[in-house]
Amino acid sequence: MKMKTIYMLCLSALVFTSCNDILDRPSQTTSEDDTYWTNEDKVRLYANDFYTYFFPGYGLQYETTYAPNANYTFNDDAVRLSSQSQFTRAVPTSKGSTSLGMTWQSEFTGPTWNFAWIRKANIMIDRLKERMKGILSVEAYNHWTGIGRFFRALEYARLVNVFGNVPYYDKEVSNTDLDELYKDRTPRDEVMDSVYNDFKYAMTNVRIDDGAQNVNRYVIASFVSRWALFEGSWQKYYYKNNARAIKFFQLAVDAAQLVMNSGKYDIVTDFRTLFGSTDLSSSKDCILYRKYDASKGITHSIASTCNLYSPTDIGPNLDLIKSFICTDGKDWQTSSEPNANDFTLSNLIKTRDSRFEAMFWNQPTPKAKSCYLYVTKFIPRSALNYIQAGDAPAAEFQGEKNVTGYPVMRYAEVLLNWIEAKAELADLGGTSVTQADIDASINKIRNRPLASEAIAEGVTKTAPMKLTDLPDDPSRDKTVPPLLWEIRRERRMEFAFEFSRIVDLRRWKKLDYMDTDKHPDLLTGTWVNFQKDAPDQLKSANIGKLRILDKSGNSIVYDGTNASKMNGFFYSTDVQGRLPFLNIPNVNPYLSPVGTTEIENYKSKGYTLTQTEGWPSSN
Repeated sequence: MKMKTIYMLCLSALVFTSCNDILDRPSQTTSEDDTYWTNEDKVRLYANDFYTYFFPGYGLQYETTYAPNANYTFNDDAVRLSSQSQFTRAVPTSKGSTSLGMTWQSEFTGPTWNFAWIRKANIMIDRLKERMKGILSVEAYNHWTGIGRFFRALEYARLVNVFGNVPYYDKEVSNTDLDELYKDRTPRDEVMDSVYNDFKYAMTNVRIDDGAQNVNRYVIASFVSRWALFEGSWQKYYYKNNARAIKFFQLAVDAAQLVMNSGKYDIVTDFRTLFGSTDLSSSKDCILYRKYDASKGITHSIASTCNLYSPTDIGPNLDLIKSFICTDGKDWQTSSEPNANDFTLSNLIKTRDSRFEAMFWNQPTPKAKSCYLYVTKFIPRSALNYIQAGDAPAAEFQGEKNVTGYPVMRYAEVLLNWIEAKAELADLGGTSVTQADIDASINKIRNRPLASEAIAEGVTKTAPMKLTDLPDDPSRDKTVPPLLWEIRRERRMEFAFEFSRIVDLRRWKKLDYMDTDKHPDLLTGTWVNFQKDAPDQLKSANIGKLRILDKSGNSIVYDGTNASKMNGFFYSTDVQGRLPFLNIPNVNPYLSPVGTTEIENYKSKGYTLTQTEGWPSSN
């Protein structure tokens, strides 16, 4: 099967204008006009408009909405120069939008209060039913209905992820039907039951193969495994509803199993190549990817954030560094590796899971201003050869000229969604996870090939996970069983600086992991021996500005005379923690409030929009 390729779709026929009301009907001169729906090609063209919204990849040029390494840094993996990103603490003026744009909320990793894409999906479903039954074959009708229901379900899963209860619409709403346009929120469970049904329909009816660049059944099942896992976790940890948790965990397992049973995907590509290749078409690791092409003006800027030429204010913190297991499969505190407690980068590369070397530069660098550890995950290894030559990066790795492809959905995620859902079901009284399950998921990932450059640096594969010999990590959150802890650690290593971490923390109800008062490693960077690694920084201009923490946790600031003592974890004097963590009554950091503008808009028309649970109705 050919891998899926996503180009930026510049389709003038599918341009929409903003509406006065969220679900207002636009002018009858667009593809939403009944006269548009005449053949399958038109249906496909309409559906194509969903792609760049739901699968944005690295974004376009300097637009980085939803892009990894740019907008997914609000979590416990990253440290920011100056103050850390704060949680929302007050009801904003507005959280709404009415356009088919890419507006989003990075804190909640999802869309604003916007139902334009729901409306678009409903129009597709309605037009198919009203206009296309006599034109399309039964198979084609069911397929395209499944596509429409998939995108509707996907957007509702994202909206629920951000806001909890949201108004549910399963059909196009007339702009004169104010009772529908301004109805209050639908209970979350009711919305997600509809999402569940849409996902099930799509997994049954969408084509197994609809040609290159098109969503198929396996793409759908992969995304279902993601969002069913989210909802199962939310029900278990947030609402304590185990019955509903089981329902969605089982859906996640079934969806992932559909992909796994296809035999079309595998873990066969070294980690760095997945993010540094211009051609992912032959990669069995990718279920869906986005292709970039300079000749078509379709480029991005994310690789340029990894080129070691451009300074960056955000990078990995010590908490993330410590989360990487050693090559014997143990955490650093219980590992049998002789130098497991040696945090110099040269040692970490040799003793830690291979993903560590694939993600970060092999030497401390002041270019990573917050932590001295530079993220190189999203750039080809060859692009950094300029360093040895004393030159500058190639033009294609500067600015917005990048053309490396992005794996939108990786098979590794499907495997990790599957094993986590199975472990959660076991924790709720279901069938126990077996060693065969671990071998088919986590150990398959750990056994991925190593790049020759990594091998040359002393990198080795991590030992397989054994259920009979799980790490006894002294840092484990004691509310989390050992197996789930290790599965969660595997996700953290696999998806660092991608999409996952803040989503995971929210669904596990673990935002307290981001508390910088409780977890000081969140503000600290990598180990630096300034005399060896960055002697040019030991200058008078940096007196009082350079700071490290030694192994005992003592803070040492450079004073011009103590260069020999500047050997420890980098701790920027400009870094500041978050405000006192969530110490405010009636504030819910797990769900986004809607704005006062949205509430007042409802009120002005005689209707009530309930504020998000856990937020005051007004400030």
